Amino acid sequence: MDTIKLSRECRAITIPSGREIVLGEGTEVYITQSLGGTYTIQAPGGLFRIQSEDADALGISQEVGTNESKESRSSSEPADEKAIWDALKTVYDPEIPVNIVDLGLVYDLVIEEVDGRRIVHMKMTLTAPGCGMGPVIAQDAQNKILSLEGIHDASVEVVWDPAWHKSMITADGRKILGL
Repeated sequence: MDTIKLSRECRAITIPSGREIVLGEGTEVYITQSLGGTYTIQAPGGLFRIQSEDADALGISQEVGTNESKESRSSSEPADEKAIWDALKTVYDPEIPVNIVDLGLVYDLVIEEVDGRRIVHMKMTLTAPGCGMGPVIAQDAQNKILSLEGIHDASVEVVWDPAWHKSMITADGRKILGL
């Protein structure tokens, strides 16, 4: 892995605590994972996650379409359940190279229509209780759902029952992890 010097100061989230910090310009880092539009980096002090909007500090051009507004998209069809599941497959735990769907973290997904508005309710869990990254991962999931055409609101609740177990990982997830 090549060492990268941050070209500017940037926000980062400490893994696993979920605490936000600022890494200084010139900090030497290397990328350990680059999935779902976020970057997990190793730097002095541990692992950190950097959002796509700060990728330029790593010398990476921002992914095309990551901040595309609903109004600018060409599709006028509202997102269906498959589109929501596909969007959730772009959300990753920053320490595990498998998306939250294939990790078996999404327990429930309901789409309801209220006064012509489509609202998504999702329940998910984490691989370990007390993980400080839980709110960050849940926010990622909510943001991905809200970025879809025709979705007006979304709630993501982190639950602990039933407790997650590695048997919940899908066949695709097992393949990625070599299980």
